[in-house]
Amino acid sequence: MSTRRFSQSSVKTGTRDNRFSVGFVPLFVNYLVVAGGGGGGKSVGGGGGGAGGLRSTIGTTGGGGSLEQPLSLSLSTAYTVTIGAGGAGGSGTVYAQVAGSSGSNSIFSTVTSTGGGGGGIPAADGASGGSGGGGTGRANSGGAGTANQGFAGGTGSTTSGVQGGAGGGGAGAAGVAPTSTSGNGANGGAGISTDISSSSLNYAGGGGGGSDQVAGATVVTSGGSGVGGNGGLGGNGSGGTANRGGGGGGSGRDSANGFTFTGGSGGSGVIILRYADIYNATFTGGVTSATTSSNGFKISTITAAGAGDTVTWSVA
Repeated sequence: MSTRRFSQSSVKTGTRDNRFSVGFVPLFVNYLVVAGGGGGGKSVGGGGGGAGGLRSTIGTTGGGGSLEQPLSLSLSTAYTVTIGAGGAGGSGTVYAQVAGSSGSNSIFSTVTSTGGGGGGIPAADGASGGSGGGGTGRANSGGAGTANQGFAGGTGSTTSGVQGGAGGGGAGAAGVAPTSTSGNGANGGAGISTDISSSSLNYAGGGGGGSDQVAGATVVTSGGSGVGGNGGLGGNGSGGTANRGGGGGGSGRDSANGFTFTGGSGGSGVIILRYADIYNATFTGGVTSATTSSNGFKISTITAAGAGDTVTWSVA
């Protein structure tokens, strides 16, 4: 085995220098843990789903919080890994207005990111979650976000009789509230970009709110940072991006079909782990993962893992 030297601080932050020999390198693991996004609401203008909660030790973490500290772990010890599923978009019979379902939590060891809140409908506010689901007509509130994970969903339209959906909250910004008097919804909250995987990618944007064509809407709202689903303009909301934790877009209404359309589903979560390359990570059989190497570190990206799945480290 060749000799490499790292400092404790460099192992924690994912950079390199020349202080400690291999025998002294502790097992510090940097992480990005993103939960599943919430589904968009099914309504005249359904609220966008909230993004999955985002917790990170590199770059930026969710909800405007301070970066978290890497975990100091032990060899030959099994640590839990679970990837949260995205919540289903609201669906049902022709005139049923159905809120989106919240996403599921993602877990790595002691770190839990909370699933995004489902998008609201006139009879129900947006749900709270990692980031909150957007509200809709009658000034219904957006759901609250979770501290250090994500922001709240926007509040629905305050204009009487106009029911454009608000955007779901994102890890980087709150969902936007609609201001149009013609039924346009509003955009999802921004997500966060991080390069923990050695490529800068966006995660955890909120879903766009649905727009009501009957009231004169003309806008397809955008999901946050390109990973939240777009809101429907007299149509279905689109889904959040898989393994990015985006919220689903809310559906809208048109004159021909009413509100027969469905909200978009939230995107599933992801876990990315970064650790010194003198170690190997071994996953249980239910885990779908890929491991690459970069500048003296290994990066394991986990895209599927269920109850009971774990990761264990050993010396390479």
